[in-house]
Amino acid sequence: MGSVTVTFVEENGTVKTFENVDTGQSLMEVGRTNGVEGILADCGGCCSCATCHVYVDEEWREKVGTPDDIETDMLDMAEEPKENSRLSCQIQLTEELDGLTVHVAPTGF
Repeated sequence: MGSVTVTFVEENGTVKTFENVDTGQSLMEVGRTNGVEGILADCGGCCSCATCHVYVDEEWREKVGTPDDIETDMLDMAEEPKENSRLSCQIQLTEELDGLTVHVAPTGF
């Protein structure tokens, strides 16, 4: 198992970078475990709440991929969805995503 570096930019502009993150886990798990503001993850990663909504930086969109139909339905209920919206619970960290940067979407809470 490898490790990667991921960066979250919170809604208030705070940048949180985490190094040596084990691959195989979801981006949501990293955010929740490390107290990233706005990664609420109310459903625990089941793709049923959209409280881990992030915007993927443009340079990473192709590598991260597109949401499936279930995730797309959840994103339709998220606050301020955009073309680069993803649920962080659906992004599994791989070595290919080393350096990934996402911006936490507004939660509306």
